[in-house]
Amino acid sequence: MALGRNISVSEASRPKLPRHAKLKFDETRQVWVILAPERVLAPDEIAVEVLQLCDGVRSVSAMIEQLAAKYAAPREAIATDVVAMLQDLADKGFLTEAREKTS
Repeated sequence: MALGRNISVSEASRPKLPRHAKLKFDETRQVWVILAPERVLAPDEIAVEVLQLCDGVRSVSAMIEQLAAKYAAPREAIATDVVAMLQDLADKGFLTEAREKTS
């Protein structure tokens, strides 16, 4: 594992953007981008939709259910694509996982 903060994405994961990264709409280019220190990533339309669901509350499984219903697509196909995409973003440092709050 290259970086200690990388996560292993599963359907139980509750991914979110790390504090240093922001998903925002670039008005000039008319595209969504993830802004991180010294890096910009322009995800495609589907990735943006998935990233907007990454709130640290919703599980990957819940995201998959929502997208499968919205697109009337087989859950298995959506699950494979969503987990692979989120894992790729996590490997690049653009996603982290919500941790349970300890009192």
